[in-house]
Amino acid sequence: MIPYLLEFIGSILFVYVILSTNNPLAIGGTLALIGILIGNTTGGHVNPAVSIVMASAGKLPIDDLLPYCIAQIMGGLVALEFVRRQRQTE
Repeated sequence: MIPYLLEFIGSILFVYVILSTNNPLAIGGTLALIGILIGNTTGGHVNPAVSIVMASAGKLPIDDLLPYCIAQIMGGLVALEFVRRQRQTE
């Protein structure tokens, strides 16, 4: 359960930075930070496409693929909602 939670939180952070800054350096730095923080536990995919490729390559168990993708998609949606609410208050 912990890897799924970490992928969820990492996806929130990554998508939030993408949507709120639109700055390539901030986006790259955030992805590097996520990789450092959760990479040893989850692989730091934070992207369903990456998880699918890793499962296809045999580096992610197939049983973990669907929960990873769900956690990442939900994380992206939560980040989108955060950005929407932030823009409403401005």
